[in-house]
Amino acid sequence: MTFAPRLDNVETSAIRELFKLLGKPGIISFAGGFPDSAMFDVEGLREASQKALAEEPGGALQYGATEGYEPLRTQLAAFERSKGVDGLEPQQLIVTTGSQQALDLLGKTLVGEGDKVIVEGPTFLATIQCFRLYGADVQSCPIDAHGVDVDRLEAMIREHKPRFVYLIPTFGNPSGALLSLERRKRVLELAVKYQTLIVEDDPYGDLYFTQEPPPPSLLALSKDVPGSREYLAHCGSLSKVLSPGLRVGWLVAPPELLAKATMCKQFSDAHTSTFAQATAAQYLKSGRMPSTLANVRKVYAERAAAMGEALSRELGDAVTFTQPQGGLFFWARLRGVGGKISDAGEFAKRAIENGVAFVPGAPFFAKDPDRSAFRLSFATADVGKIEEGIVRLARAI
Repeated sequence: MTFAPRLDNVETSAIRELFKLLGKPGIISFAGGFPDSAMFDVEGLREASQKALAEEPGGALQYGATEGYEPLRTQLAAFERSKGVDGLEPQQLIVTTGSQQALDLLGKTLVGEGDKVIVEGPTFLATIQCFRLYGADVQSCPIDAHGVDVDRLEAMIREHKPRFVYLIPTFGNPSGALLSLERRKRVLELAVKYQTLIVEDDPYGDLYFTQEPPPPSLLALSKDVPGSREYLAHCGSLSKVLSPGLRVGWLVAPPELLAKATMCKQFSDAHTSTFAQATAAQYLKSGRMPSTLANVRKVYAERAAAMGEALSRELGDAVTFTQPQGGLFFWARLRGVGGKISDAGEFAKRAIENGVAFVPGAPFFAKDPDRSAFRLSFATADVGKIEEGIVRLARAI
């Protein structure tokens, strides 16, 4: 069978392939990038779904508008305004089947064969694959614990003249990095200066562990940088904070881009599940989200603290890492000191033999992978399993 040439640019997700190795009984997994199902507000979602069926069964069960279920668009606009996004109206966003679809729609509408796209190095693996599927030449811009290197980013924008720049400013996947307020403003200034679209992916922004929230999203900050909203697309999601199974995300973008994305979505799935949208709308309307987020933040903060302490205690100078301030991930590097292992791919194999799994870092780079790096997720393991898992990791070093 002959397939489309564009499939030559991509391969199966290394993370999905890793899951095939996790059938070993008793294995502790730090590999997944998903939230803990024990954190789901099942009762709240049950009530929301029942209300959706009771109050507007037609809207919940019938075909709907491609742009999204209007009550949900209203709730999502209010949700963003509660986080500092001035003047956002429901018609300025569309509902997508998870934020992953929003990224796919941006790829469909903006990327042609050979077009340059700049991403962080490292970044979310699925976006590299998605943009390459549409023919993008994906370039990596280095990051540190404070997010993307904006000086390097400016130089790359000048050199490559990209179709867009894709960033996860708040607790990035896999890096856990938090883009500083100063750098956020500079990113928006670069967007205006070079008339370059910035795509902000923000699935983790509500999962912070500190008393004070992180710096505002680029979308919220755009009011302080004149003209920047014209060069900004924002992808949001309920997957990490409410339920991935709802598959509810959203895209905020300039009107012309939003119209093209809506047209492409018509060809893809007609609309996101109306039942899921009606359930999400009722849930947001119920006022339960703040307490749900508070609980999730507390639990994940405890697990992140336990993982950081265990890594320092059990692996010592064999690894280096930055303690995350939110999100779901640790990003660590093997130092290779004293003849210890320095290749994360080999380390992952040894780890599985010792009953623990994680994801090597190389697939998260579009260019020049760091083979010493690896990602650990603390989200789905309790403190006891985290401590035992890190002890097993130490045996694999």
